[in-house]
Amino acid sequence: MREGRLEQVGDRWQLHFERRLPHPPDKVWRALTEPEHLKEWFPNDIEGERAEGATLTHVFRKNEAPDMKGEMLVFQPPAALEFTWGDDVLRFELRAEDDGRTTVLDFVDVLEEIGKGARDGAGWHVCLDGLDEHLAGQPSHWSDPDRWRPVHEQYLKEFPPEASTIGPPESQTA
Repeated sequence: MREGRLEQVGDRWQLHFERRLPHPPDKVWRALTEPEHLKEWFPNDIEGERAEGATLTHVFRKNEAPDMKGEMLVFQPPAALEFTWGDDVLRFELRAEDDGRTTVLDFVDVLEEIGKGARDGAGWHVCLDGLDEHLAGQPSHWSDPDRWRPVHEQYLKEFPPEASTIGPPESQTA
């Protein structure tokens, strides 16, 4: 089941995911950037201009966490999107395959703390499952704790112990 990789790059750790999505890059780009699509798979709303250098606010829909400030670091439609998410940096890169019918999505979360690697790895894994479901026109159940828990258990087994020192968010323990 392992999909997310935990890698050390310099003095920081990062989670890396690669997904092949049977949709053209423009469709995937819209799902990464447009509010009506983000609500179907991303853990918060992103308020702010979609432009490099813009200030962002990450607003959690059910107040499960305090709002976070962020900044749009890279905005290159439809190829690259990078922004700060709290103390982490999230990067999405898209590349077309199969004459543009398939998109390879590389997603990297540069972590502020390795201790949340298993927790956040499971979270992003389930969110990306939700993205795939949403793109296919299916209902997304990415926020269901029953989907997150078994994925988290697997990451706890696969990642080193130091990647599991920060526990699950309250929304996943209820």
